[in-house]
Amino acid sequence: MKYFIAIIKPFKLDDVRKALTEIGVEGLTASEVRGFGRQRGQTEIYRGTEYSISFVPKLKIELAVPDDLEEKVLEAFKNSANTGQIGDGKIFVFDLKNATRIRTGETGDNALS
Repeated sequence: MKYFIAIIKPFKLDDVRKALTEIGVEGLTASEVRGFGRQRGQTEIYRGTEYSISFVPKLKIELAVPDDLEEKVLEAFKNSANTGQIGDGKIFVFDLKNATRIRTGETGDNALS
């Protein structure tokens, strides 16, 4: 099993969710987060005054999938979250030792579907 954490621009959530659903991903968790990367934040103008924002709003998506979906999930993230602009985000992939569905006690791949 693989565990994905992806940091994306918030307005790309619907595109990412649709792409993941089309390849068979049955669930994910999305959280609003804030952070910065190479750009070190951004500058915005509000009512004629310029403000520096150190932490940029992002979404963190987390999901677990069977090993056979790893490449498809990675491609779905890359294609659907890409805007071609700085700050598109990152995708992290981890090996997942186990998963357990609390309600039924199912483990492994069976707990993911």
